[in-house]
Amino acid sequence: MPGDLFSRTDVIRTQRELSQLNYFNPEAFGINPVQDPEKGTVNIEYVVEEKPTDQIELQGGWGGGRIVGSLGVTFNNFAVGKALKKGAWRPVPMGDGQRVSVRAQSNGLFFQSYNVSFTEPWLGGKKPNALTVAAWRSIQSNGQPKNIEGEPNPLRQTLMITGVSASIGQRWKQPDDWFTVNAGLSYQRFDFDQYNSGLFSFTDGRSNNIALNLIVSRNSVSDPIFPVWGSEVRLSVKATPPYSLFSPDKDWSGLSEQERFRFVEYHKWKFVANWYTPLTTGGGENPKSLVLRTYFGGGLIGQYNRQIGLSPFERFYLGGVFLSGYVLDGREIISLRGYDNLSLTAPDQNTGAGAIVKYGTELRYPLSTNPSATIYTMAFLEAGNTWATGDGFDPFDVYRSGGIGMRIFLPMFGLLGLDYGWRFDDVPMAPSMARGQFHFSMGMNIGDL
Repeated sequence: MPGDLFSRTDVIRTQRELSQLNYFNPEAFGINPVQDPEKGTVNIEYVVEEKPTDQIELQGGWGGGRIVGSLGVTFNNFAVGKALKKGAWRPVPMGDGQRVSVRAQSNGLFFQSYNVSFTEPWLGGKKPNALTVAAWRSIQSNGQPKNIEGEPNPLRQTLMITGVSASIGQRWKQPDDWFTVNAGLSYQRFDFDQYNSGLFSFTDGRSNNIALNLIVSRNSVSDPIFPVWGSEVRLSVKATPPYSLFSPDKDWSGLSEQERFRFVEYHKWKFVANWYTPLTTGGGENPKSLVLRTYFGGGLIGQYNRQIGLSPFERFYLGGVFLSGYVLDGREIISLRGYDNLSLTAPDQNTGAGAIVKYGTELRYPLSTNPSATIYTMAFLEAGNTWATGDGFDPFDVYRSGGIGMRIFLPMFGLLGLDYGWRFDDVPMAPSMARGQFHFSMGMNIGDL
């Protein structure tokens, strides 16, 4: 700002903040100091080149005897305030940094999912307070039609999940200005109608999941696509009201699971840390660095009342790179390359785990940092495991793997990944699992805690 003393650190920080917006070509960044000897001041000119940021998703596939299709679009620099202005729709009004995302997925009668979200990064227009609202609905069934000759089909089994959420994020200046805090409220309703899929312990009735979510994070990474330096540390807690504590004399042990989980109660804790360290620095106008990424993550679901038991929702699943794309009961599907999908989930793949740990390291090298196609290769070592409850948690009792991979970031399609993982440990419940296997992924942070 005018009047400040010159600071090289502040100049680099400003360039980092511009890069984090993901609106500009990182290879075209320029910093031009313009000196004024008479006044003894310096103007600092930042040269930027815009790049496309919107994404479109259109994919289809065949599996399990049926076709699966997805269609989605994300606008990362939307401008609601310009929607009524003449000539603004080219193809959409842009310039205010708002994010709009719409996505639909279906494989016919078995599954349909619809999601929409909106983010205003400058609520009120004066401070970077981000407001995000989202809504979604998914319908899963056994493939039977809803009606037969105009009458309800008695053979149809369904699970309908409807959800809404709202959150607000704010930057903190203490302990330093890398910190942000995000607080939100979400509601999910689960409507079971004879839905006997084996994924849940009851097949009929309704469950409600009302939860508060708080996230405190510190993010100083240099770039959102290929970070070279910096770190990201995040602590989150998601909790429902302790409904059972309001009825201390009630005997919950004799009730059915559907009655016990009519209003789900739990508290869910997660801690994640990532560090990026440059090991080399290349020459030329656009230097390329060999980067070491180290990461650690852990999660735990707790309960207020042991008579009710652990929540059947919001659980952890580990193993492989599972691309379901489903909006389903808040479950978190975490990748561990080299193993079959979900194969490391305790006590089983249907129930899900109450505790998880995952950590590892990656050695990354960029082949291209061009914004139209950012490409980098990696070699990795990682380990992780899950437990049915937090009572058995042991961060040293883990399954290990290693391998190589590649990431390609295309502005219109996001991040694409291809990995070959080699498992170091045997899985007692899967003696015939292949020792090594390929994995394909789509999207940022897919499979992370």
